[in-house]
Amino acid sequence: MPNRLQHALSPYLLQHAHNPVDWFPWGEEALNRARQEDKPIFLSIGYAACHWCHVMERESFENEAVAQVLNAHFVCIKVDREERPDLDDLYMDAVQTLTGRGGWPMSVWLTPDLKPFYGGTYFPLEPRGGMPGFRLLLLRIAELWRAQRLDVVNQAAELAEELARQAKVQPGAALPEAKVFDRMLAQLRASFDAEWGGFGPAPKFPPSMALALILRRGTEADRRMARRTLDAMRDGGMHDWLGGGFARYSVDGRWLVPHFEKMLYDNAQLAVAYLEAFQAMGDAKDAATVRSTLDYLLRDLRDDSGGFHASEDADSEGEEGKFYVFTAGEVQEALGADAARFGAAYGITAEGNFEHGTSVVHRFSSKADLSPDDDARLRERLRLWRDARVRPGKDDKVVASWNGLALSAFAKAGAVLDEPRYLDAATACAAFLERELWKGDHLLRIFRHGKAATAGFLEDYAAVALGLVDLFEAVFDPRWLRLAEKVADAMRARFEDAEAGGFFATEAGQGDLLIRLKPGFDNALPSGNTLAAQALARLARHLEREDFRHSAERVLTCFGPWMERAPRAFPGMMSALDFVISEPMEVVIVGARAHPTAKSMLREARSRFLPNAITSCAMPGSDLPLHLGRDQIAGEPAAFVCKNHTCAAPVGSPEALASLLL
Repeated sequence: MPNRLQHALSPYLLQHAHNPVDWFPWGEEALNRARQEDKPIFLSIGYAACHWCHVMERESFENEAVAQVLNAHFVCIKVDREERPDLDDLYMDAVQTLTGRGGWPMSVWLTPDLKPFYGGTYFPLEPRGGMPGFRLLLLRIAELWRAQRLDVVNQAAELAEELARQAKVQPGAALPEAKVFDRMLAQLRASFDAEWGGFGPAPKFPPSMALALILRRGTEADRRMARRTLDAMRDGGMHDWLGGGFARYSVDGRWLVPHFEKMLYDNAQLAVAYLEAFQAMGDAKDAATVRSTLDYLLRDLRDDSGGFHASEDADSEGEEGKFYVFTAGEVQEALGADAARFGAAYGITAEGNFEHGTSVVHRFSSKADLSPDDDARLRERLRLWRDARVRPGKDDKVVASWNGLALSAFAKAGAVLDEPRYLDAATACAAFLERELWKGDHLLRIFRHGKAATAGFLEDYAAVALGLVDLFEAVFDPRWLRLAEKVADAMRARFEDAEAGGFFATEAGQGDLLIRLKPGFDNALPSGNTLAAQALARLARHLEREDFRHSAERVLTCFGPWMERAPRAFPGMMSALDFVISEPMEVVIVGARAHPTAKSMLREARSRFLPNAITSCAMPGSDLPLHLGRDQIAGEPAAFVCKNHTCAAPVGSPEALASLLL
């Protein structure tokens, strides 16, 4: 018999719909049941691409004996962290406070009034490696609830108070000074792995936001750190050399063996990281990496609606990485006489570098050179051979904030690489967001199979607004800038802290949330406040909206003391700060975008790494603020460049524009 999850939209919840556990989705029915029956809540949070979530399901949630204990003593709630990032963030803080570590699957026990009192991550069915067995742990917690209720309730109250204290942001009095960048860069230098790139030990996650800050503020020596890291990530096994895109992270310090799940948000951010590196350092390999990453998203993660799916799993046929790794014999079967050359070039050996004699494809120790044509041909042959395997599961829900990041990546790449396919994909994604998730004055977060659900969070509004600004700067259709303005206005109305500055993750008055968080730390994704500051600062310049500028600066002022104490925790917000306090630049072209001169001038501007510039192009008579009072030169397109609120005389050629951009 399926449980209540059978009606869920989330693929992760649907994966558990036939467990013998009497799962509830998060909602009033479950919360009322806990209060009425005076039972503690067992809250399990995970996501569809999570390997250890699958392991815990197979071991425990499909186990009849475990299910009997769970159903008898707890109200069991299953949450997709990607649908409810607010719950995930709150209870992850609780688990980390209790245990000093976190991750997924997340297992948390709550009182009926939603206060956590015990938690952890993955628990094995039987005791192992110092971890308690899950069934015995459940019985122990049930006994504590029965026999020592007062102690449990008091502990939960104390933990709730501590979480509220940790969540409180004491705002600063002024914008942080530029010396905060020096501290951030010093910390990156101290943790840099000179041999393999990246910052800190294994596991290594792609440091996209830190790389962006290095390109903005770093020295030439710092750029060499970025260069080594970008090269190592691309050459290693985290990069899918056959299908494009990147896995979630590397389990080792060499970027060799990945955790094989592939997330939309990682690939969108990495595409931008390699694109900015291409602009700043001019290496054609970076542009090729951008293309292969975005082509992967178009081929394997694009929804028919125009949006992009959330992720692909690490597992297929019950094994992590099985889809992606090869034995030497399999390569021989796929490539025949070319197998030896390919294996030498891509690290495929008889002994293997992964499990069971298999190899992760990589380019670290290439012992054979392939011509570019041979290289592309053989990789495509092996990809097509691989595609006949059972593919990893896909989480085909579409998440608004992650699609905002993808929108930015496609828009920026389409403009810089002059690639119409990417501009078309960006425009289709924006049209999807407007059509399916923007409902007049509010944004929804989730779309799947024609259905939209879940009120948007701060990160959704902010990422979508930022993506729409990037799309405007790529195609210069005022429709997208005006939609970004509407989304930003709604974001300020729903989430802004009018007293202390900054933005809350959720709207006010949400009764199922213990604490209303104000997110600032940048993790795998930029925080909601980072995205909000970036979007508002850019829109303020385009639209000459002082209220937007003021809100952006209040975010940075609010988190200023935290940035000064722990700069490594705010790499994305540091880039927003750089935009706000650096000398501003505006590049405004008046004339038809398709005119050869206008196209040449745009190409000149886009070939450069100008992270604090904004660009606009429109015909004479445009009502956009940056175009008012500006006209062509003798009927031909003209470029206007303003630096630090001082404008140069208009110019009419790409060569003259180049001299103003130095």
